[in-house]
Amino acid sequence: MKKLLISTVLLFGLSMSVYGQKRPPAPPHPSKTELTNSKSRELQKRYNAEKKLIMNHPIATKKMKQEQLKALNLRYQNEKKLLRSAR
Repeated sequence: MKKLLISTVLLFGLSMSVYGQKRPPAPPHPSKTELTNSKSRELQKRYNAEKKLIMNHPIATKKMKQEQLKALNLRYQNEKKLLRSAR
């Protein structure tokens, strides 16, 4: 009787420790549209930050700023096309 009680307590204790070591469920993966939306938001933020840096540059002339903005716009359009084609 004493051995049965000890074995059941031991078995119960081991099962509780195994149950406590289970991992929490993995977080759900974002959908493809959520991923593309977050990427486009990041792209827009980066574009706005770079444009602000170009426009507020203290030494650059007006012509230099225009050329840099053209290059930035071209690069931004290409990245947007890539993002749209990935959908």
